[in-house]
Amino acid sequence: MKPRPRHARRPRSLYAALAFISPWLVGLAAFTLYPIVASFYHSFCDYSVLQPAQFIGGANYADLVTDEVFWKTLRNTAFYAAFALPLGLVVSLGLALLLNTGVRGMTLYRTFFFLPSLVPFVALAVLWLWIFNGENGVLNYFLSLFGIHGPGWLADPRWTKPALVIAGTWGVGQAIVIYLAGLQDVPVHLYEAADLDGAGWWDKIRHVTLPMISPVILFNLVMGIIGTLQYFTVPYVMTPQGQPARSAYFYIMYLYDNAFVYLKMGYASAMAWILFLIIIFLTALALRLTARHVHYEGE
Repeated sequence: MKPRPRHARRPRSLYAALAFISPWLVGLAAFTLYPIVASFYHSFCDYSVLQPAQFIGGANYADLVTDEVFWKTLRNTAFYAAFALPLGLVVSLGLALLLNTGVRGMTLYRTFFFLPSLVPFVALAVLWLWIFNGENGVLNYFLSLFGIHGPGWLADPRWTKPALVIAGTWGVGQAIVIYLAGLQDVPVHLYEAADLDGAGWWDKIRHVTLPMISPVILFNLVMGIIGTLQYFTVPYVMTPQGQPARSAYFYIMYLYDNAFVYLKMGYASAMAWILFLIIIFLTALALRLTARHVHYEGE
């Protein structure tokens, strides 16, 4: 029997491949591409879900410029990101360096630091509500042992954001795992060469470890930018409406309230696109500023 030419079999294999990936294509179109296009259109509409959308041009964006709550939530989010992002990067990197040593029982220590990141966010928020309780919370009790009178963490507007920064640092377990994967890929011969040159611990960290894991640091930085600007579940549970005095009212909380509490979907869509542009800008800025300091193997 004469074999069929290759070009005759190609369409059949192409159709089979398209059939296999069609569920993913349908999901991508229905749950990603359509919502993106729809939200962009609705950002120029007065849309309450219950009534058909009415095109109003750039009125939603113009209203945001004069919306004091919008600017308040933007400042709160910027404050949180400015402190939580570098703190999370430093803490997770420091813990990863410690967990990359050859101390006995290291697997147990790694599990201990990763477990908090598995706790559901709502349960985590309830836990921190108990820790930050100003009257009988664990944290203030611990401070009282040293003669320090702890503040009303979630009752004083001056302390709500610092409290949430501390709570946000609790979930650095996933970043630690990513750092550990990067640390274990650092070639051993580089450390051996550094030892021959008489390099100390800090010299090896500075001139070998950090340059070799710089792509991992950049990855965690970008993920951190996205995560801190979209901080939602924990503050939404711990500080409803960002109280007191909206001191912990973050951008995504206001976006959610506009969309699903006030049913102002067009307004919320405009906020979503502004946040998207902010994230794109900060990510591009981070990539540009770190371009000379990130070392990729093979360069």
